[in-house]
Formats: sequence, C-alpha cells, structure tokens
Amino acid sequence: MYEPYPVPEQVREQKLSRYSSLWTFAKQDLRLLLFFLIIAGLVGLGLGYFWSCIFIAFVVFFTLQLRSLYLVNDWIANKPYDVPPNLNGIWGALLFNVYRAQRQERIVQAEMVGLIDRAQSSLVALAEAVVLIDDQHQIEWWNPAAERLLGISPLDRGRNLLTILRQPTFIEYFNNIDQAPDGIKLHSNFDDDRYVQVKLTRFGGESRLLVAYDVTRMHNLEQMRKDFVDNISHELRTPLTVLSGYIETFTDQEDISPRWKRAFDQMQSQTKRMNALVNDLLLLSNLENNKKIAKNQIIEMPSLMNQLFDDAQAYNADYGHTLNLHIDSHCDLIGSDMEIASAFSNLITNAIKYTPKGGTITIGWHDDGEHAYFSVQDTGIGINPKHLPRLTERFYRVDSDRSRQTGGTGLGLAIVKHVLMQHGAYLDVQSKENEGSTFTAVFPKERLYNMT
Repeated sequence: MYEPYPVPEQVREQKLSRYSSLWTFAKQDLRLLLFFLIIAGLVGLGLGYFWSCIFIAFVVFFTLQLRSLYLVNDWIANKPYDVPPNLNGIWGALLFNVYRAQRQERIVQAEMVGLIDRAQSSLVALAEAVVLIDDQHQIEWWNPAAERLLGISPLDRGRNLLTILRQPTFIEYFNNIDQAPDGIKLHSNFDDDRYVQVKLTRFGGESRLLVAYDVTRMHNLEQMRKDFVDNISHELRTPLTVLSGYIETFTDQEDISPRWKRAFDQMQSQTKRMNALVNDLLLLSNLENNKKIAKNQIIEMPSLMNQLFDDAQAYNADYGHTLNLHIDSHCDLIGSDMEIASAFSNLITNAIKYTPKGGTITIGWHDDGEHAYFSVQDTGIGINPKHLPRLTERFYRVDSDRSRQTGGTGLGLAIVKHVLMQHGAYLDVQSKENEGSTFTAVFPKERLYNMT
C-alpha cells in the first residue's frame, strides 16, 4: 500500500528528520576526521613533524572517502539489486536513500506488473475479441477470442490489420471510425455463416483498440423477422385488395340500408388502414434490406417542395391549418426522389394530423454552406421529452388512441429514419409540450448539388 501525501505540518517534520539524519551521518565523518587530526597532531608533536602528520591525516581521510565513493559507484553500476555495502558517513546516507528509493520503485513496478497481468488475464477470459493496434496499423496484442472470431494467428503479430481484415466496408470504417460510433457488422474471415460486430476506439494518439463479438444469432433472428414481415406483407396484399373491391361494390349499391352502409363504410376504412400498414411494412422492409434503388438522382428541390406543398394543401382541406412554404436555398439534393418524397411527405402529414385545427404548419428548405435542412414546424400539441429518443422506433406511439383516430400505422418516422440513413442524413427533433414541434432532416454537403 502507498502512503498518502503528507499534510504541510507533516512535510516540515519529515524535512527536519531528513536534515537531522543527514547531519547525524555528517557528524560521523567529522568525528573520524577529528580523530585522525588529533592522532596525527600528537604524533607530529612527538616526532617534530606536526604539519606533515596533519597532511597525512587528511590524505588518509580522503582516501577512505574515495574508497566509499568507489564502493557506491560499483554497487550502483554492477549490483543494484543486491544488498548495498555497509558504509558510514555521508556516503552511507546516500547509499541508504538510493536503496530505499530503488525498493519503492521495485514495489511500484511489481504492483504495476501485477495489475497488467490481472488486466491481461481478464482480457484473455473474455468471449469478445480484443486487438491492440499501434499507430502504424500493426497488430501488437490480441486475446484468444480474436483468433476464433477474426482468424488472427500468432504469425500475424506485427502485420497490418488491413491486410487481414480486407473487406472494403471495414477499411472504410477503419479510416472513418467517427462516422459509425456503434461499429459495423462484418462477415467472419473464415466462416461465411458467422457475423461479428466490430468497434474501434482511438487511444494514445493514433493507436486503436478493436473489440469484436459474435452477432450471428442476432443477425439470423433479425433476418427471420425481416423475411417474415416481407412475406406476410406480400401475402396480405391480394386478399386485402379482393376484400376492398367487394366492400366497395356493396357500398355503391343504391338499395343498401343505412345500417349496412355504415358498417361497410367502417369496413372500407379499416381495409384502407390495413392496406396502408402493409404498404408501409413493404417499404420499410425494402429499406432495411437495402434494395438497390438509385441514390444518385439529382432532385430539383424547388420543384419537389412546391409539389409537396400542393399535396399538403389538398390533405389539409379537412384540418383548416395555415400552411407556409419557405425556400431560401438554391441547392438541389442527390438521392432517390421516390424515397425522399416519401420521407418528406410523412413528416408533413404527421404535422398536419397531430396539430389541432386552425394551427400553423411551416415547411422549409435552406442551407448554411455545410448542410442542407428540410424542416417541418407545427404549432401542435408537442411531444414530451421522454418520448423523443424512441420516436423513430417502428410502431412506437406517443398517444395510441390519437394515433388510431388519425389512421396512423406507427411506421412513418421509422421509414423517415431509414431513408435519411441511406442518404447519409439524420433526423433532428425539437419539441415542447403545448407549443409545437420541429422535425428537421439534416443532409451533409456530399449530398448537395450546385451549392452556391
């Protein structure tokens, strides 16, 4: 255990103790010198060579000091870990302090080695792969799990990590780790049926710590869910279409009683809601499966904004809101016009549906030179801050009753999130209860065209 830092009073006492100890050792040398001088003086007076004997006494004294110095130097240079020679005087004090400092340093080193050993043993026992990479991208150390999950072998020590994990997605992530704070999912190097989640963390300048863990089971479960949703959505479309057709046929009959007409109208309304849900599920499934839809179209934003505004006015006929359109950016957007239009339309219709009648909806498109922003601001009921982190989860509803009344599927914001992710953008939500909300899609400069 280490002694705590002393308080100022203790410091002064320690200094006095050191000085008194040093003075004690110095007095030994002085007493020895005085002894030599007295003996030499007496002998010199007896022989008649007083000053010669005094000189000889000084020579003998300094010879002993030089011998002590030689022993100290020899111990420090050749035998620093052995017990030091037993010396008196100043050199003994010096030797004692050096030996004490050395012992303290060895204790600290032993504790550090023990700590490192425990940390290393813990890392070795982990089921997750841990790899240390230096600033030259070379592998310094890894645990056994890295051999199982990443295929690293003892021969790979000192090799560049990018020559082992050569997947383009990993190389891109390695060079831009800040763009994926949660890491990325990769195929295992030696097993195509296995998936690993890889996360990199910088430390000590450009050195990196890689942590990877097996996510094969989670991947398979997620794929099963996606396949189920995709298949069931396709299977539901045909019967819903048939059902909707027959209901519409019965509803259009002139001799139908008011009672049955009301029932058929409700059935038609619910059928349309089911169709909307199925369509949203299919769209979301396509987005999650990363279906290859062209993301390099140049979208003329003024034209798209005016089209969205016209559609919003038509949708707003039953709500009576005041709609405003602000376009103060001349840049266009690079992406999928169908997906972008769907995402923006979702944000606008949500604002209209969840704003009490007579509210104000403001739709905007602007940029600041580095980003472009599509925004929808409303004067609606607002959202409690506790709901904001989960808004983009599928089927998550702030108010279930109100969502059902408005005919919402609970998938709109999830679709918006995935569309924006595939365009390198993100959704920012600012809201205050009873004051309104602002939904902003933020696009990076790389997705903008003809920015001035």
